[in-house]
Amino acid sequence: MIQAQRNKYLENTVQTASPAQLLIMLCDGAIRFCRAGIEALKNTNYQDANTNLVKVQDIISEFSITIDRNAPIAVELLRLYEYFNYRLIEANMKKSVEPAEEVLGYLIQLKETWMQAALQVKSGAVSTAPAGATHG
Repeated sequence: MIQAQRNKYLENTVQTASPAQLLIMLCDGAIRFCRAGIEALKNTNYQDANTNLVKVQDIISEFSITIDRNAPIAVELLRLYEYFNYRLIEANMKKSVEPAEEVLGYLIQLKETWMQAALQVKSGAVSTAPAGATHG
């Protein structure tokens, strides 16, 4: 019963979130899965590491798919997302923590940037949503 209520709450949260809030939620998920992947690598639990690192890649792919290609920053963000995926594949193949930790650091910075941009949009300081936050 509690799990069903939690699922309903999460479903409602996602359905009512703004594009910027959705982007931040995705960042949270990517950060959580990246941390879990790093921990699994440290514990030589390569199956869990693979599962979690692939989840991070899936979220980054979602960033790439939904980015507003007309935004001035789109090309740079797409390159950044491509680099993240490259480093996550490297971490997964080489069973190395360092590339995943690098991506984790960037994901944390990216989330902070989206949060600041969302606050500026909400306060009316910026006229459009952050690039990449505009989902179609």
